[in-house]
Amino acid sequence: MSQKHLKEAFISNLNGTSLLEISLGLSLAPLCLLCRGLLLILYYLHYGKPLSSRKHSLLLDFLVLVSPLLFSCTVLSPIIFFVPTIIAAFCAGIFSKIYSRRKHETRVPFRQIVKDFQETYLDPEYIPAITVFRVYVNVLTSISILAVDFPQYPRRYAKAETYGTGVMDLGVGAFIFGNALVCPEVRQKSYVTQPKFSSLARQFFSVWPLIFLGVGRLLTVKSIEYHEHTSEYGVHWNFFFTLAFVRLAASLLLAIFPKNNSWIVAINLAVLYQLILNTTSLKTFILHGSNSRDTRVGFLNANREGLLSLFGYLAIYMASVQVGLWLLKCRNSVKGWIEAACLLLLTVLVLFVFLHVSQAYADPVSRRMANLSYCIWVVAHCLTFFICFVLTDLALVFTKLLVKGSSVPCCWNAVKPPDTSTKHETEAVPGGREGKLSHACLISAINKNQLLFFLLANVMTGTVNILIDTIHSKTAFTLCILHLYMFFNCLIMYILHAKNIVLKFW
Repeated sequence: MSQKHLKEAFISNLNGTSLLEISLGLSLAPLCLLCRGLLLILYYLHYGKPLSSRKHSLLLDFLVLVSPLLFSCTVLSPIIFFVPTIIAAFCAGIFSKIYSRRKHETRVPFRQIVKDFQETYLDPEYIPAITVFRVYVNVLTSISILAVDFPQYPRRYAKAETYGTGVMDLGVGAFIFGNALVCPEVRQKSYVTQPKFSSLARQFFSVWPLIFLGVGRLLTVKSIEYHEHTSEYGVHWNFFFTLAFVRLAASLLLAIFPKNNSWIVAINLAVLYQLILNTTSLKTFILHGSNSRDTRVGFLNANREGLLSLFGYLAIYMASVQVGLWLLKCRNSVKGWIEAACLLLLTVLVLFVFLHVSQAYADPVSRRMANLSYCIWVVAHCLTFFICFVLTDLALVFTKLLVKGSSVPCCWNAVKPPDTSTKHETEAVPGGREGKLSHACLISAINKNQLLFFLLANVMTGTVNILIDTIHSKTAFTLCILHLYMFFNCLIMYILHAKNIVLKFW
């Protein structure tokens, strides 16, 4: 077999992993974020000033926020069930040290501290958990698209062929979910006062970079005969096209239907699509082509997975729009966000019940078809991921209250209670406020140029695969390459952030 065919076989015919393993894996990123925040607070407690060196900030962020994830999806994957426990224990040790040192300075009872914490008001202008969610989906995707070509990356984490729940299967849906959280229909406060179809026209213009990147990737892959998994999206289709067309279709639906009812549209789309899959020959067509022998003759046959999975991804997008609108309701207190997290957790539990029913009576999870079970699974796990980040932020807010003057980038700030006599409606901003950050931060750096980060990761992945025989790489070499690859990508984002450069002109 040629090198191209070997690599294609290496990422084909896989079945994914368990829901439990993916759920545990999702806790790693929030725990890393918590660890970074606690280390910064401990540094402030020890030296009386924040970490100000940009080089040290980049090194700390990379070693704590990115490197553990690289190890967890390679050499530590056999003990992945213990990794979250180890990181959580380390975080508990840091918190214990912070609390014990703080206790020597003031003897306020712990019960009083908890009461003050619940009554703390948070900066209502933005929700840092949304920023961190979107950045980490990007980071985890960037790690996986290269790591999957190395033997140290477990095959169970790669995309499943037809049915199954691989880590990378979730990553595709999470990308759609994260994009919808900050879509213009969610962000625009004056959206209801503007003509809907004028906003739709702007959306048509705004997706041209995605279409351009999709065409560029298609031409590049075909011209250099780069290995590709045909049953993933098809012969000519790719994820850039999916992102563009889902966004366009969602903008059209949101121009027709009230955006506050987007969850109804999402449910109808997913259920109707599943009914058609089960009651017609559409499922057979997606899996085996029009002649039931996996033909790729004709544009529709050649790209059937990418084209027909748009219905499922559109349902995920519409559900995420509803989540984004709900999150932006003014909750400017710790108590309000604890209640919101509890409600989200209840929603997740209900979704997992529906997932069990859907898999038993409709169809198992299939990213290839983006069926009903896949949509429920993606939304449930994305909400779980987001809840973890909200709880991480609240834990850091609590710790910051113990150490007055300390600060953590991309974390809520405590503010004065609002003036009830001049109460007015406020809305949160889903993204971060990089211009107001006083510290260098890798998360803010990536958030500023997310599409560029994703594009750079794709280009670097292709370059590494062309230059290196990834399939036969040794462990030490693999870890070295993956760390260099991620550090280079992060360094570029960090430099752009330091110079306040945003490469977006559309």
